Order: sequence, then C-alpha cells, then structure tokens
Amino acid sequence: MEQKLTDLELIQNILAGDTAQYALLVKRHQRFVFTLALRFSKNREDAEEIAQDCFVKAYKALATFKQTSKFSTWLYTITYTTAMTFLRKKRLDTDSIHDEETFLQLENHTSNFNANDYEKQDSHTFLNQAIGQLMPDDAAIITLFYKGEQSLEEIGETLHMEPNTIKVKLHRARQRLKEKLQYLLKDEVKELL
Repeated sequence: MEQKLTDLELIQNILAGDTAQYALLVKRHQRFVFTLALRFSKNREDAEEIAQDCFVKAYKALATFKQTSKFSTWLYTITYTTAMTFLRKKRLDTDSIHDEETFLQLENHTSNFNANDYEKQDSHTFLNQAIGQLMPDDAAIITLFYKGEQSLEEIGETLHMEPNTIKVKLHRARQRLKEKLQYLLKDEVKELL
C-alpha cells in the first residue's frame, strides 16, 4: 500500500511524523538524482556524495516544499544547486563552461575504440558516453528532458532559466550530442538518430 502513495502523500505523512517513509521517496528518486549528479561531476564518488547531500538537504527543507511544482522538479533543483556548489568547492571553474578552450579540451578528451569494442557495447552505452562528454549544462538539460521526462518549464525552474532559453539550449545540446555520437559511432549514428 505504501508504495502506491504519491510523492505528495508521502511528504504529508513524513511531515506528520512518519519519517521512515522518507526512505520510499529516496528509493523512488535516487537513481535519477545520482544520474544527474554524475552528469555534472563526471566522477562516481563525487556523484554519490552529491546525491547523498541532496537527499539530506531535501529532508531538512521538506517543510518548505510549496507543492506548486512536482516534487521531482524541486528535488532536481536541489541536485543542480548542490552539484554546482560541490564543483565550486572542488575548485572547478564552472564559469568557464562556455569557454571555447574548455570545450575543445573536452572534445579532445575521448577514448579510442577499436572495431571489437563497437560490437560489445550497445547503443545505450554509446549514448551515455556521448552525454558524458557534453558540457555539464548540456548533459543536465538532455538528462532532465529525456530521462527525467521534465517539461521545458520544469527544467527552466530547476536550472533557474526561462523555458525559451531551455528550448534553445536543448536544441544546441542535441546538436552537440549528435556530433559526439557521430565521432564515437561514425556511420552507426544514422541508425540511432
């Protein structure tokens, strides 16, 4: 019965004193929060730390959730903010995301594959690898839109941007993703897209 409760019902129960139900919320959203954190940090250990921090922050701030948007949108906003703070603390220059030199460095930082590797890996693996090579903002938008099934408005709320800006960024991120896939898969990309 508890697993059929909506996020809002779980939150009401948690705020009413049944804090054990927070584990259900965590279980429901942990995979996606981790995936989003990994898109930003590009490091499994850092992503785990970011995800854990997100759930702690969300628990502490649960009473402030206004229910004007979905819980997942609110949680992903916390994830985005936590990831950006974490990266700044690690002295990564998040302001240089749009710096062309940084983009070129990321573009040249790809693995070499031989023909046998193509046969061993499926298209999902290549897609995740290509997303991993995108700038953190691009990877987040792609992840939120396709894997999180968030609307442009929800993504805008999460990333503190206007929906029209998200629409433009999503279009550009798709183009960059296509280029990454073309580089990784050469002719095989035509079958994926």
